[in-house]
Amino acid sequence: MIDIQSVDHIGIRVADLDRALQFYGPFGFVVDHRAENDAVVVIKNRQGVEINLIYNANNDNGGKNILMDVPDKYPGYTHVAFRVGSIADALVMLRENNITITQGPVSFGCDGHVSLFVRDPDRNVIELRGREEDLSRLGGVKVYEPEN
Repeated sequence: MIDIQSVDHIGIRVADLDRALQFYGPFGFVVDHRAENDAVVVIKNRQGVEINLIYNANNDNGGKNILMDVPDKYPGYTHVAFRVGSIADALVMLRENNITITQGPVSFGCDGHVSLFVRDPDRNVIELRGREEDLSRLGGVKVYEPEN
């Protein structure tokens, strides 16, 4: 058995590096370093969460995420979920930065925790997942109902 201890980093392919850096900035990510031999910029937040922005996308699929926005269901990674300290605070930050919430706030029912979903400029899905927070003041938290 391999002793996997944690997720090391997340690789996200993007079309426009500057646009991606601007998007991920309000989430607390800053440039850590740029690869000298590849089209990769490593960004990290202060908690050490690492994203590798791979800036070599050459087809935007008509502005659609092939794993999420087309009727056919292809295998692959559909989203990354980041644990946040506060969904309420995340809502404020998203609104202040004009970042569109594509789903949520939503509860998945089994654990009572609440998530928000957003898309980066390349339509990659990001889930912000909160835990153990009284969100009664927010109102509008929906219970997730899967689509067929």
